[in-house]
Amino acid sequence: MSKVIETEQPQGERTRAGQFHGYVVAIGASAGGLDALERFFQSLPADLGAAYVVIQHLSPDHKSMMANLLGRHTSMPVVTVEHDMRIEPDRVHLIPPASMMSVSGDALRLTPKNPRGLTLPIDLFFTSVAKEFGKHAIGVVLSGTGSDGTRGAVAINDAGGLLLAQEPESAKFDGMPRSAIATGLVDAILPPDELGPRIVEHIHQIHRAKVQPDGRALGIDKDDAFEETMHLLQHQGGINFREYKPATVMRRIERRMQVRHTPDLANYVRLLDNDRGELAVLRREMLIPVTSFFRDPETFDILAETVVKTIVAERGENQPIRVWVAGASTGEEAYSLAILFAEAFDRARRWPNFKLFATDVEQQNVEVGGAGVFSEAITAELSPERLERFFYKRGNHFVVKNEIRQSIVFAKHNLLEDPPFTRMDLVSCRNLLIYFRTQAQERALRRIQYALAPGGFLFLGPSETLAELQSDFTAVSSKHKIYRILRHLSLPLDLAHTPLAARVAGAPGRRPGGRGHQLASDAAVIDAGQSMLLRGYAPASLLLGSRFELLHVFGEVGDYLRIAEGNATLDVAKLLAAPIAPVAQALLHKAKRSAAPLRSDVLTVGLANGTSQRLRLVARPLDVIQGESHLLLSFESEPEPLPIETLSTSAAMETINIDRETIQRMETLERELNATRESLQATIEELETANEELQATNEELMASNEELQSSNEELQSVNEELYTVNAENQEKIEILNRLNADLDSMAKAAAIATVFVDSSLRLTRFTPEATSLFKIRNGDLGRPIDDFANLLQYPSFIEELHRTVDSGEMLQREIHAANGRVYLVRVLPYAVRPGDARGAVATFVDITTLYDSERMQAVLDSLPEHVAVLDPKGVITLVNRAWCEFAAANGDPDLKVSGVGSNYLSACDGGLGEDSPGGRAALEGICAVLEGRRDGFSMEYPCHSPLEKRWFSMHVAPIRHAGGGAIVSHINVSQWSEGDNEG
Repeated sequence: MSKVIETEQPQGERTRAGQFHGYVVAIGASAGGLDALERFFQSLPADLGAAYVVIQHLSPDHKSMMANLLGRHTSMPVVTVEHDMRIEPDRVHLIPPASMMSVSGDALRLTPKNPRGLTLPIDLFFTSVAKEFGKHAIGVVLSGTGSDGTRGAVAINDAGGLLLAQEPESAKFDGMPRSAIATGLVDAILPPDELGPRIVEHIHQIHRAKVQPDGRALGIDKDDAFEETMHLLQHQGGINFREYKPATVMRRIERRMQVRHTPDLANYVRLLDNDRGELAVLRREMLIPVTSFFRDPETFDILAETVVKTIVAERGENQPIRVWVAGASTGEEAYSLAILFAEAFDRARRWPNFKLFATDVEQQNVEVGGAGVFSEAITAELSPERLERFFYKRGNHFVVKNEIRQSIVFAKHNLLEDPPFTRMDLVSCRNLLIYFRTQAQERALRRIQYALAPGGFLFLGPSETLAELQSDFTAVSSKHKIYRILRHLSLPLDLAHTPLAARVAGAPGRRPGGRGHQLASDAAVIDAGQSMLLRGYAPASLLLGSRFELLHVFGEVGDYLRIAEGNATLDVAKLLAAPIAPVAQALLHKAKRSAAPLRSDVLTVGLANGTSQRLRLVARPLDVIQGESHLLLSFESEPEPLPIETLSTSAAMETINIDRETIQRMETLERELNATRESLQATIEELETANEELQATNEELMASNEELQSSNEELQSVNEELYTVNAENQEKIEILNRLNADLDSMAKAAAIATVFVDSSLRLTRFTPEATSLFKIRNGDLGRPIDDFANLLQYPSFIEELHRTVDSGEMLQREIHAANGRVYLVRVLPYAVRPGDARGAVATFVDITTLYDSERMQAVLDSLPEHVAVLDPKGVITLVNRAWCEFAAANGDPDLKVSGVGSNYLSACDGGLGEDSPGGRAALEGICAVLEGRRDGFSMEYPCHSPLEKRWFSMHVAPIRHAGGGAIVSHINVSQWSEGDNEG
């Protein structure tokens, strides 16, 4: 049969003109997703031809900066989507805040986010892009919390698209990637910078089918290819996947074909035949472990109250408790049940022998479960109390404590192929039967029924039913699929025709002499011994339920039973022979009512061989199962004379008049029948009404449950938005703290008294130096500035503050303070934002030292001596008026040689050295004082002018200061020198 090879194009492309023909890459990210997005786009080329759409959880109250941030890491244009914007290749489209986005055709549609409704923007867009673009849709799930994107990921996978997820270890928040990975549908799990190349590889992969000239594909028939795939899987792993539902199996195969880029099943079979690694991957994907601790917590709560509590209460200290978890996957459910039993033991203060068998067909799952090591993700599934009680922390993992681990036996076991366990008090088989065909489901249930002990419990998944075995079980909780066995199965038909030992020996991984074979043989011997004892010593008996239905037969009862024509039934009244039926019925009713053993008069029953037999019917009530009543009807032959002890025992059992009891029973039944007839119609109508109301109530409860789930996801989304806003606020707070620290440091470094006031002249801030002028403390912020006493001799201070606040002009003046200091006051306006009310800032700069310098200069200028101050190198730093006047009158009017900044030593060396015999001595004396070799130096020297003869006295004294230097003074002593000369 020929097969048409479709060209590579999106679904529905041939029916929609103008549809975007390329790949659409939908990227979902939430908390911590910015870093992942930057690394993702850095690894992508700008000319791939695909369109990129980024869906994030954004706060509706803040402007998003995502376009600017991503624009730094890609050369593609980054735009924020507007309603009905067309998808374009090689462009990054960003979802705007407070919006939900979907795609219709190649147009992006925006709708306002409902602040009170469900907000799952990633799921919504993934689903719409899967519907529109089919296999040309690519979904990428990056860092984030919650489960948004998981449902949309399933839609993309079902549509044939590629599904990628960020490696959880590389994500700041791994909730979203782990949730998507848990579906088992993710095609690749990579770090963000490796996801881009994986997309490039997928898009550039060319699907080429080998086509014959007549257009038919070369290859084998699809059915043959499917059968060959099943054969390869069974040959390698020992699992017959023909027992699984074909649709489920084919879906898994098609997904692997998409990942490996094989165009049809025939080519994929060739790949499997040549690549054992791919065969192993396919086998693992067929058996994806989807489980968790206490999955469906409400169901486990009901299980603990109704099943675990009952089993623990009914078992004595020396009676073992046996539990089997079939299809245990990686062991989470097995450990959950073990925890429930451990808690029940603690409450009962009894610790019987407990053994739990956890089995799975996949050896890797058995090994993982047996290790008992789980990631930190289980903290979301287990309460802190249970984590502390049953686990201990080791690095980043939790390890099951020995008290739980040692009670569990992990083993590889195929429910459909290997012999079942026996004498189990509880069997859990959840979410396994739904993958089997109908016949395989029935066979598995029969095996489980055989494994259960009398009164044992069965725990199924939410979508699984007992099918035709419903009558063999009673429902403990129909809603939560918890049942209790009524009728034990001797041996499943598929095991009955083969010796048990042979089946055990032939099972994969079993040894003929192993423990499992020994246990099965012991059980068979015990059953055989019990049967022999019953046949030899016990009267033929019938075990009946509370409604007198036949549950079990002990001994040969063929002489007392008749199979009537018509529908088959287990009602004992219709199974017993005619002479026995009314007597047995009356006997059973009274025995049930009185809860005491009763026996009938001697009856004569005709046998099939023409003879007759004298016997008595004995009814004994049983209460072996809590909450349910059972009856045992025995056929005792007319006994021989008994010993005295037996007679005394028999005398205690009441013998009733069957005729009288029958008449009373018939009258009672007639009265009950009349009353029942009168109320039957009303009851039916009430039941119909109640059923309608229950259906309506059920729909409301389902709607309420969906709303609660939506509310939970909404809270998760809001939490992510708050996280984003908090991160932005934290960054702003850090900037403000840094600015505030800079301002405080600058104020301390400047050491300038400063006060800040608002428009009402209330104090808003001040520097530490301001406390020396104003009587203020830290607790005075907010008080008016005129409430504080100050040292300023500045009566117009408040008035000028008002003027600055009102007009915005700057004021500056010098003032004196009561502490003797002089301050330069500047009053400036300031405003936080343009248009806001202005405040004012006043600074007080201490300029007292400037006044002291002016006074010192005035003192020096008042001296008649010529005074100059030298630094340690002899440079003139200060001169008085007399010095300047002398220099101006003696050839240096501009003070270039002897003014401030000139070197006085050079002047002495070049001037005094030539004209005065003491010039060299003066230079040496000044240098000695500057260098600290002398405490002072004085000399007289002539300095004649053309008009007169002059004598000067020079005195050099060191400056007693760390900076060093000297002060030089010259005084005219001519009159004294002349007097001396005259004398």
